[in-house]
Amino acid sequence: MLNRRHFSTAIMAGAAATVIASKANAQTAATATVPATPVAPGAKARNIVLVHGLFADGSCWTGVIPRLQAAGLNVTSVQNPLTTLPDAVASAQRVLNRQDGPTVLVGHSFSGMIVTEAGMHPNVASLVYVAARAPDAGENYTALAKTYPTPPASAGIVFDGDEGRLTEEAFLRDFAGDIPAVKAKVLYAVQEPFHKALLAGQVTQAAWRHKPSYYAVSTQDRTINPDLERFMAKRMGAHTIEVKSSHLSMISHADTIAELILKAAG
Repeated sequence: MLNRRHFSTAIMAGAAATVIASKANAQTAATATVPATPVAPGAKARNIVLVHGLFADGSCWTGVIPRLQAAGLNVTSVQNPLTTLPDAVASAQRVLNRQDGPTVLVGHSFSGMIVTEAGMHPNVASLVYVAARAPDAGENYTALAKTYPTPPASAGIVFDGDEGRLTEEAFLRDFAGDIPAVKAKVLYAVQEPFHKALLAGQVTQAAWRHKPSYYAVSTQDRTINPDLERFMAKRMGAHTIEVKSSHLSMISHADTIAELILKAAG
């Protein structure tokens, strides 16, 4: 029979082995579908991965998704956790891992940060930015944005402790300004609060320096300065379109944004 000391030692050893095995299984599951070699930049894509930004959730792409599906594409909308940039990038990477072949990675607003970092994933063939942040590696986006006039929506951000959100007035006027009020109020009701820590993140690599990029500038944007959007689009050498739209062009101009994504898909 085992004495108490030997029994405890055996239990701890077994637990440690279980933890190690669990970690190994998790790592295997996370990387199982990642291709051995990257897809070619600009390769014709059959998959689209969409990422939402602040004050929203994955449902903000519902106007674009059926248009892409009608073209025969496999579409997934990521539910961005809005906690920290590493968490948000990891959520996109898990979805990218599941894609079978070339994929277009699309980001709106803040999620341009995610697209810029996660876009280095070997499944990603091209990138689409929709009124989105597009920082360079190691760049302080906040400092960059301050070189342009501050957009009105910034004044409408309020915090409950560590969580930030837009007031209803700012949401309807400065975020969803060209969307019918009844629909905009529904979008306001489902906005997902973001954590302050999310805004402190910086990207470590810029996928747009390595892969074909597309950019939709919202000319009536009151959340990101349109001239800042133009600067970022020009800097990345993106195929750029201008949409007479509020920040939410993928909702108010779903056909136009879907066409840009289809162009990126080849």
